[in-house]
Amino acid sequence: MLAGESGLGKTTFINTLFSTTVKSYTDSSARHAGSIRKTVEIGITKAELEEKGFKVRLNIIDTPGFGDNVNNKESWQPIVEFLDDQHESYLRQEQQPNRRSIHDMRVHACLYFIRPTGHSLKPIDIEAMKQLSTRVNLIPVIAKADTLSPQEISDFKHRIRQVLEAQGIDIYKPTIDDQDPFDPQSAKGVTPSEAEQIRALIEAMPFSVIGSEKDVETPDGRVVKGRQYLWGVAEVENEEHCDFKKLRLLLIRSHMLDLIQSTEDVHYENYRAKQMETRKFGEARSRKFDNPKYKEEEDNLRKMFTEQVRVEEQRFRQWEQNLISERDRLNKDLETTHAAIRQLEAEVENLSLKRR
Repeated sequence: MLAGESGLGKTTFINTLFSTTVKSYTDSSARHAGSIRKTVEIGITKAELEEKGFKVRLNIIDTPGFGDNVNNKESWQPIVEFLDDQHESYLRQEQQPNRRSIHDMRVHACLYFIRPTGHSLKPIDIEAMKQLSTRVNLIPVIAKADTLSPQEISDFKHRIRQVLEAQGIDIYKPTIDDQDPFDPQSAKGVTPSEAEQIRALIEAMPFSVIGSEKDVETPDGRVVKGRQYLWGVAEVENEEHCDFKKLRLLLIRSHMLDLIQSTEDVHYENYRAKQMETRKFGEARSRKFDNPKYKEEEDNLRKMFTEQVRVEEQRFRQWEQNLISERDRLNKDLETTHAAIRQLEAEVENLSLKRR
């Protein structure tokens, strides 16, 4: 899941992360021409990636409209509802007799993009991350790190860590379980080099990233992914410039299974236990907001259905009117025929009387 304000490079980052166009870009010029989103929408992009025979089915969940309005009160609520809906769907499927074909759409990681102000977190960021951290593995990301100097990045990270700690916001941190020194062949724990790598990941949080799909040439002749400036090149995969490589390592190389497992063992179990305590069996979960995107589709379907019903009713009324007209015409013809028969009977009776 990608969360954060518009214009922070979420689409560019996800395409850079997988080195392909996983998610298409929106037309920034058309964005201002359309109507303003009053609420947050939830958009899902599905993709299947393959590298060296290893396939990954990827669901990218975007949240356009978050933080874009003047009044952003509870703008995170549709995102929270979506996360709870996925836990609820999995919970209901688990309660069915046949659990072999469970469709799992639970969110395993949420990248929350922070605007690189260099000061501190905004109130909307604090409240949104509070709500999200209890439902998903939250990974804060400082977007557009090339707009800040290395010292500014370091100070900004320090302030963010202080705010997260003061507000009690739990972000995802990989655990370190050092290998048993008396049993180097033990399957439990990690090697000292792996433990050092995990410590480096933890120390780098929140990750600062640069996104770019363009190849640029550095002054020393190397062709790299990055952004060209008058003063030089900001490289995407240069750890002196940003933490892109560390974040990629965490997401798709070293801790992908841990993200999935922590979703199952921590966030889903917390949701399941809470629902078991507060709800009766079979009772529907209370909802505060509906996904506006699906609500709009539902409204359009309702309007289309209403219009079809109106057209059909009008056609049935026309048929009824035609049947009534046809009935009246037949009745009139029948009366005319009866009158002619009565007249003929009277003439026959007169002729018979004259013969007598």
